Amino acid sequence: MDLTFSAEHEAFRAEARSWLAAHVPKEPLPSFDTAEGFEAHRAWERTMFEDRWSVVTWPVEYGGRDLGIFEWLVFEEEYYRARAPGRVSQNGVFLLAPTMLEYGTEAQKARFLPPMASGDEVWCQGWSEPDAGSDLAGIRSRASRTDGPTWILNGQKTWASRGAFADWCFGIFRTDPEAERHRGLTYFLVALDSPGVTVRPIPQIDGETGFAEIFFDNVEVPEDQILGEVGQGWSVAMATAGSERGLSLRSPARYTEAADRLVQLYAGRGGPPASADAVAQAHMDAEAYKLHTYWTATKVARGHAVGPEASANKIFWSETDIAIHTAALDLLGPEAELVGARGPGEWLDGYLFSLAGPIYAGTNEIQRNVVAERLLGLPRG
Repeated sequence: MDLTFSAEHEAFRAEARSWLAAHVPKEPLPSFDTAEGFEAHRAWERTMFEDRWSVVTWPVEYGGRDLGIFEWLVFEEEYYRARAPGRVSQNGVFLLAPTMLEYGTEAQKARFLPPMASGDEVWCQGWSEPDAGSDLAGIRSRASRTDGPTWILNGQKTWASRGAFADWCFGIFRTDPEAERHRGLTYFLVALDSPGVTVRPIPQIDGETGFAEIFFDNVEVPEDQILGEVGQGWSVAMATAGSERGLSLRSPARYTEAADRLVQLYAGRGGPPASADAVAQAHMDAEAYKLHTYWTATKVARGHAVGPEASANKIFWSETDIAIHTAALDLLGPEAELVGARGPGEWLDGYLFSLAGPIYAGTNEIQRNVVAERLLGLPRG
């Protein structure tokens, strides 16, 4: 594997760095878990889209630049280096879009991808239910076909990230209640302003509404808002999960940038040998994740798919995130409790968010089962 970027890649890096330097807001935007912050981040997505920076790997007709995976990695490095705003459209851009490009019809791609890239339509994920969190096959929300080309949805989804302010939801519903657990599921695209949809924000410990529960009461959905085939929703959902656990959702730049700031924090403050060990280990783990991602990207560029190894990847990035922020809080001591978008409070915010990493995208306990069974070939317990 060649770990050097080509002259073309470096030219692209310089272009991206220049654009970000000119456009990244000088002050942090309000949290996108507030109504004000959500709209501010939506406006940022639109700014990126106008100059074709929001989805550089997408086809040109959908707002992209038709570039490769390595250009995306370069852009992500520059994006995090510039401390650019979080992507409020990440559920659509990084999770749904790769699935739609694989399973969607041409009409669906033309209809949904451009407004997704521009932030005009922001998506949330409707998978978890009150009795089906990591056990996605245990969902009870159902869909029944009408006499016409429509379906009627009933049920409840919960812990929908960005759901409090999103425009659309993608999720799976049970269309054949007699089928086995992993069968008889169908992947729907649902407008959240549809009659019969009720969105109830879920306040977090800080009072902000980062999540929502969504109720479906006889919601009518056209058949052309099914992604993939009826009854094949599990396969489509696993493609989305592969993006969530693999390359798309968590680029290595997120961790290498944080690890570099951690080293700077240690250099400015010092600390006991144990702190130095923790800082060094966190930095090495971030670099290891970066190199592993390059290796995976090389395989993908050669036509290979990301398989169950995405579960091992997810375990590693989620635990690395916690390790980086734990080391920072240990260095800061009581000062870590200060609140703020920059400075010590930023580390506390990052730490609290990192604790969710082993839960979302499939709990790490479930991912370890996947690694044991599908990668190591171990028998079920």
